[in-house]
Amino acid sequence: MMQENFEAFSNNLSHLDTQGQAQMVDVSAKASTVRQAVAAATVRMLPETFAAIQAGNAPKGDVLGTARLAGIMGAKQTASLIPLCHPLPLQKIEVQVTPDPELPGYQIQAIVKTKAETGVEMEALTAVSVAALTLYDMAKALEKSIQIESIRLVSKTGGKSGDYKLSLKNV
Repeated sequence: MMQENFEAFSNNLSHLDTQGQAQMVDVSAKASTVRQAVAAATVRMLPETFAAIQAGNAPKGDVLGTARLAGIMGAKQTASLIPLCHPLPLQKIEVQVTPDPELPGYQIQAIVKTKAETGVEMEALTAVSVAALTLYDMAKALEKSIQIESIRLVSKTGGKSGDYKLSLKNV
């Protein structure tokens, strides 16, 4: 009886087989469609650290350029980093690292686009996460207390589940 209940329950969970083991979802029957995801992260630091990065005075060199490139590379490696993610042909990866003097710190945004059978939310989230971690790594000699905050999906388009846009009440 318990196995029957689990099988009925697990039929609704795409990443579990009938024994409850993790599995990669079979997307071979799905149509390839254009899909895009936007993710964001916030990196907060002391005013002195922010000023040094803005002035180009970080000991490791180009903090923002390196973080941006790392984010792009991270998106491309998502399937290697996150179990059960499908390797996807990514047609667009854009990572922006924008100064925010009010924090002080940086707002990071990634836009990832593909034409595939599954979405690119994880690739966008990985991009901002890796960019934020790289920004920390490049600036940790200036400050160890840099904070990476609010990694989030901002929007996604395409796919069976439809479009999504983060509402202000979720921020």
